[in-house]
Amino acid sequence: MYESRCGVLCNQCERKESVNCQGCLSMEKPFWGGECKVKSCCESKKLKHCGECEIFPCEMLSNMGKDQGYDPSIKIERLRQWSLEK
Repeated sequence: MYESRCGVLCNQCERKESVNCQGCLSMEKPFWGGECKVKSCCESKKLKHCGECEIFPCEMLSNMGKDQGYDPSIKIERLRQWSLEK
């Protein structure tokens, strides 16, 4: 079962409660009030998550979080698994 558009495991996030995040699947806007381009992209294409996209993994997803020290390959692999769960 997928938990996010980008492959984040929202239910295991340690910051979820402290930032009052309900997860992008149930929130109109991200908890920080700005725009999440990945969320917007999936929703505009009527996709549950990025793993369902015909151009997966795109450049945007492949670089998401790199500037903050995160390895996007973990989320990309998770999205591959989620796409197999159809």
